[in-house]
Amino acid sequence: MAAKLPTILVIDDERNTREGLRDAFEDKYDILLADSAAAGLDVLKKRHVDVVLTDLRMPGMDGMAFTQEVSSWNDAPLIIMLTAYGSVQTAMAAMRAGAYDYLTKPVKLDDLEMMIDRGLEVLRERRSGGAVADASSENAGIIGSSPAMAAVLDEARQVADARSTVLITGESGTGKELFAHAIHAWSPRANKPFVAVHCAALNENLLESELFGHEKGAYTGANERFIGRFERADHGTLFLDEIGEISLPTQVKLLRVLETRNLERVGGSTTIPVDVRLIAATNRDLPAMVREGTFREDLYYRLNVVNLRLPALREHREDIPALIEHFLKIAAQDNGKKMTGITADALAVLRSYDWPGNIRELRNCVERMVVLARGTLLTVSDIPREIVDAFAGTAEEAPNGHATAAAQPAVPSTPVLDIHENERAAIRQALEQANGNRTRAAEILGISRRTLQRKLKQEPGLEGGAGETI
Repeated sequence: MAAKLPTILVIDDERNTREGLRDAFEDKYDILLADSAAAGLDVLKKRHVDVVLTDLRMPGMDGMAFTQEVSSWNDAPLIIMLTAYGSVQTAMAAMRAGAYDYLTKPVKLDDLEMMIDRGLEVLRERRSGGAVADASSENAGIIGSSPAMAAVLDEARQVADARSTVLITGESGTGKELFAHAIHAWSPRANKPFVAVHCAALNENLLESELFGHEKGAYTGANERFIGRFERADHGTLFLDEIGEISLPTQVKLLRVLETRNLERVGGSTTIPVDVRLIAATNRDLPAMVREGTFREDLYYRLNVVNLRLPALREHREDIPALIEHFLKIAAQDNGKKMTGITADALAVLRSYDWPGNIRELRNCVERMVVLARGTLLTVSDIPREIVDAFAGTAEEAPNGHATAAAQPAVPSTPVLDIHENERAAIRQALEQANGNRTRAAEILGISRRTLQRKLKQEPGLEGGAGETI
């Protein structure tokens, strides 16, 4: 069964524009068309849509009103506004209304495709990687209750109220953008724009223009003024992902903006004040790059006011069952499949794997398993061969030919129809083994006592007749 294509809704009252975008992208996306904002709303009420491309000026409801309406919905699609009427005021109004991004006509298809793909990655992280769905919830929607995740979440909450720059470090796929969203959602700037820039996706000239904007005529092809990401994020948060990839000349300009809180657009001479909270992220070793001379030391210290290090997934394996449950539900829904859960031995194999690609790799693995599964229950036979082979290799390398504790399936070949029920059984068993002592039970489970207490509170009667002892 082929993976489902992302769904794009194009809303424009010009037939040539609608059909031109459909013809350009129909091989890559599932394209839906609407000739008005009202027709677009009808489509959204009937179909799941990932990204909306909407014109600004249309008869009846215009694109701005449409954006304000749809962006307030739960699980709203990303909205990219397309218009021939480019101006500073329009760009800022679109972002304030809830648009993810903004392009002026005539649209360059390569630029639009890059913008859509970046938006889809953001949307995918939000929907299936534990993104910030509710800033008032305990973890802002981020999945993970292990001691390692609890510690980094607590630190993120503490820095959220400050204006200080935050540098988020960690391996690729650990959820750096999710934490950037969380910090923004917990901050006083939560109702202002959150603007993300993926620095590695742009060459030096494009990145400079993307960050600081440019004036009309600044260079060949600059046919109109462009508002950069710093200005779009004014009074909000700017997230620079893969900060280690920017060139030394751009580093100099970025440092100046951070120090003065002013910028000049490329090709311009007007000084523009900006009030932006900067969050940067990297999987590179910036101190090593400083020593090598490829990253400026003064910029590094300006960025590294607060360093938030995200743990690799192998450092908090106890969160894997909850992550799998979440990804399984999302993948089943997205691919139109009915799934009831995963077997205990399959879960043990997945918990034993080191996941070099971290949470992103786990998410993709679960989606692949769901797509290719022949039944409604994920089993070891659905796990990619390289992961099963790694599990077998771990067992072979263990003393006396026995699997290590991390690799040994806790309940061999026992079907588990619901991961949630599997967790309940594990907690009940740990409490019995610890004679009701919650501290000891938490140690057996590899979670914090606080996490165990929260789970017991959510599940009255889990303890059975055992009372707490100290």
